[in-house]
Amino acid sequence: MNVQIQAVHFEADAKLLEHVNAKIEKLKTFHDKIIGAEVYLKLDNLSHQVRDKVAEIKVYVPKHSYFVKHQSKTFEQSFDLAFDSLVNQVKRKKEKQMDHS
Repeated sequence: MNVQIQAVHFEADAKLLEHVNAKIEKLKTFHDKIIGAEVYLKLDNLSHQVRDKVAEIKVYVPKHSYFVKHQSKTFEQSFDLAFDSLVNQVKRKKEKQMDHS
């Protein structure tokens, strides 16, 4: 699986990158045909003094892709929330496929 992590307008530290990589690797337990994943970590400062941390995850599987986006006060929390949403999407899609087969 090809994983790309991009930190937009900031430098991600090793601890954050390890956290993201470890979680993305766990996706294999939910779907065995994942082609690749893209993670975008961004600072959102739309006229706010405190910058929100935004995590976007895009996952590619044959004939489909998943996309989730969450924001909170830390990158870890944003990523974890987005990851949980992604896992739910993958599970729902898989259940629908099993219902139709």
